[in-house]
Amino acid sequence: MTSPLPADRDAANVPGLATRGIRTGHHRTVEGEHCEPIFATSSFVFESAAEAAARFAGEQPGNIYSRFTNPTVRAFEERLAVLEGGEACVATASGMAAILATCMGLLQAGDRILASRSLFGSTTMLFDKYLARFGIATDYVALTDLDAWAAGICPETKLLFVETPSNPLTEMVSIRELSELARANDCVLAVDNCFCTPALQRPLELGADLVIHSATKYLDGQGRCVGGAVVGDAKRVGEDIFGVIRTAGPSLSPFNAWLFLKGLETLSLRMQAHSANAAALAEWLSGHPGVARVHYPGLAAHPQHHLVGSGPRAQQCSGGGIVAFEVATPGPEQARIGAWSLIDATEMLSITANLGDTKTTITHPATTTHGRLSPEAREAAGISEALIRIAVGLEDLADIQADLECGLSSSYRSLG
Repeated sequence: MTSPLPADRDAANVPGLATRGIRTGHHRTVEGEHCEPIFATSSFVFESAAEAAARFAGEQPGNIYSRFTNPTVRAFEERLAVLEGGEACVATASGMAAILATCMGLLQAGDRILASRSLFGSTTMLFDKYLARFGIATDYVALTDLDAWAAGICPETKLLFVETPSNPLTEMVSIRELSELARANDCVLAVDNCFCTPALQRPLELGADLVIHSATKYLDGQGRCVGGAVVGDAKRVGEDIFGVIRTAGPSLSPFNAWLFLKGLETLSLRMQAHSANAAALAEWLSGHPGVARVHYPGLAAHPQHHLVGSGPRAQQCSGGGIVAFEVATPGPEQARIGAWSLIDATEMLSITANLGDTKTTITHPATTTHGRLSPEAREAAGISEALIRIAVGLEDLADIQADLECGLSSSYRSLG
């Protein structure tokens, strides 16, 4: 958990993102291996009792126990820190563990979180059901309403938590403006960057304090394992949040860390391909008579389209692989029937709530990812029964469209 770039390295000479995703984090051992090794060990041996004491006391760097020090996990942490432009990274057992560790490391009873209403359902449950038991309350505002964010901050507010783009409506907020608000009120801004990854959006460069990841998604890229990470500065992440992992133990396994390391090698290429497929699919759905509305930041009709661009022209992000759309129905009472009929009629698309896979996935958020929320909370977040979320994979676009066409035709028939 050291600075991702040498102190004497001129910023202008920093390697490109693809190079960093392949070449950083691996410190070759005496064996001279080319591929990063998996250190499948629970503990490490010391040369002497004095060395063991020095490491446990924090007086000497080195491995102690794989719950909180493992070379494979550390390689993943260093590589992700470099990609996000952070000083430190702490890997966790899941994305939700990353959020929990962040809250436990930085908050105490009496503190408040200010979050957007457009959050992953499990995040809302964590805040409202579990953190509330320990005296940490959460207030919610509309993601895109900066005035509401400003009005929602009180003296007890310590953490601003946001997903941008949001799940599943792909709404966005200006990270730069939100970071200015956070600094003016002495709050920490944490951005869940799951949908974009550092290949498409780098919140720390825009003023955010912390970046949260479910590595399970695009960082892995093939739906193989579960993990998470927090990236930020050396004090909050490298000490406060790391201390939670060391003590409480929601740790990432070395094997999963190795898979994530290999996933990062192709992250830049994959995210470009996901984005290209998603943009084309969103345009196609926008013109389909069976679709009432499409949610995708790359569409000119998206309310926050101004934050999206390509390369240096992007104000905030440069793409994304998630497309949500609402099935056209005669009325709200037929919405679930139409959505479920569409999903069930697809043959190639995978019906699963996970995302970020090479395989395109499809889900009904109101009854899966956001199913544990109350109907009132879902309505406030804009999660209707007609809404379907597509995590666009890397199959041929024509095949994805053909499968969805079958689903849309079935939906139309089911509604009479």
